[in-house]
Amino acid sequence: MNRTPDRDPPARAPRNRRSRADRGRGPAGSAPAPAPAPDSTVATEAPAATATATADRPPAPTTREERRREGRRHDREILALAVPAFGALVAEPLFLLTDSAMIGHLGTAQLAGLGVAAALLATGVNIFVFLAYATTGAVARRVGAGDLPAAIRQGMDGIWLAMLLGTVTAATIFATAPALIEAFGASATAAPYGVTYLRISALGIPAMLVVLAATGVLRGLQDTRTPLYVAVGGFGANAGLNALLIYGLGWGVAGSAWGSVVAQTGMAAVYLWVVVRGARRHGASLRPDAAGIRACARAGTPLLVRTLSLRAVLLIATAVAARMGDVSVASHQIALTIWSLLAFALDAIAIAGQAIIGRYLGSGDADGARRVCRRMVRWGIGSGVVLGAVLAATGPLLLRVFSSDPDVRSQLLVLLLIVAVTQPVAGVVFVLDGVLMGAGDGAYLAWAMLGTLVLFAPVALLVPVLGWGVAGLWWTIAGLMMGTRLVTLWLRARTGRWLVTGAVRA
Repeated sequence: MNRTPDRDPPARAPRNRRSRADRGRGPAGSAPAPAPAPDSTVATEAPAATATATADRPPAPTTREERRREGRRHDREILALAVPAFGALVAEPLFLLTDSAMIGHLGTAQLAGLGVAAALLATGVNIFVFLAYATTGAVARRVGAGDLPAAIRQGMDGIWLAMLLGTVTAATIFATAPALIEAFGASATAAPYGVTYLRISALGIPAMLVVLAATGVLRGLQDTRTPLYVAVGGFGANAGLNALLIYGLGWGVAGSAWGSVVAQTGMAAVYLWVVVRGARRHGASLRPDAAGIRACARAGTPLLVRTLSLRAVLLIATAVAARMGDVSVASHQIALTIWSLLAFALDAIAIAGQAIIGRYLGSGDADGARRVCRRMVRWGIGSGVVLGAVLAATGPLLLRVFSSDPDVRSQLLVLLLIVAVTQPVAGVVFVLDGVLMGAGDGAYLAWAMLGTLVLFAPVALLVPVLGWGVAGLWWTIAGLMMGTRLVTLWLRARTGRWLVTGAVRA
């Protein structure tokens, strides 16, 4: 996709053009098997097996025992990727949970200001989540095709794009913070805290986007352990810095923001060290390549549209809650943070899906990709049931952690129960989302999420008019929005049109 001398131009990239009827089947005859998942140090010490996966693909299982053996093999591979991915994914919501827990005991106005600012900050960062998601699938296809140096070179383009986007986004949010906080309905008492938190946190946005892009590179290389180690270190540093700056030095909301900025910057530095070392080991260029960066931006555009639509849903929800008063937006913020934590936990399976599906399709094994998709859907359902049950059982205990206000606690308990009962639906949604991202089916994801936004927005805006309260708002989020996503993703998965093979999606 790049035009430097050591890269294949788009027109010459290997392709596998197949008819619609053939896309639901694997290619006939002998073909490269899916490259085995490299070990957790692949970015720096990739095994030679990755580049020499040329053995014949084993035939599809036909007996019950063969299917069981394959299922167990898929389970082991999913767990090997998903368990470390879970630890890395929960780092971001854990940052916000730490902030919410510490700021919540300073007062309701501080927590309400944090709620609006955190939603805006998450939007400014997460609209660029394609830096991780698109990179994971694209790099995994190269791994499946046995070209590890090209996979790393492609990832480097994403990192350079992250630096560029992060700088522009940080400057924009810093300059417009007061107007943004006011536009999203923060009260006069909460607004100053929101502006303070947003402006300081904006300084860490470039580091946050580098973390996204570098994480995508490692996931595509089938390495989810390194992101786990970095995330654990970052969370520990964030918690310690927040305790020191908020309470020890008395910086309040500003201390919380500075703690997160320092922790995120440290995480980005570690990621860059790992990826750069891997690039040098495999002879991949570290220089920015304009053509490659533009190609990464074009490939991520559909996922950007998809993510903007999703963030619009969550911002509309926060704006509606803010206009219901400080108590409603405070309880909404805590529920949204916990919902995000559970979503990231479920997304661990989706991350495994992105990496595995991309690798299977890169090696030409469409049938194997379909079978592993089915297995991951079962994992999504089971994980959703377990997480929902745990949240329902522990909900009353969580109330004391996040607020001292009895009114906030009363509303929050209802919201947590709504989140709990809808987790099985969320499990399937996140898994199928990850499967289609791994397949590079971004255009469909963009249109499906736009349609969901069009359906959600008018209903959410009617919630205060109809007097449904913050509980009604959350039924709209967890019921209507997630239910619509379930239908659209399930229908796409059944068609098989996403099963396009090759080192580069045609």
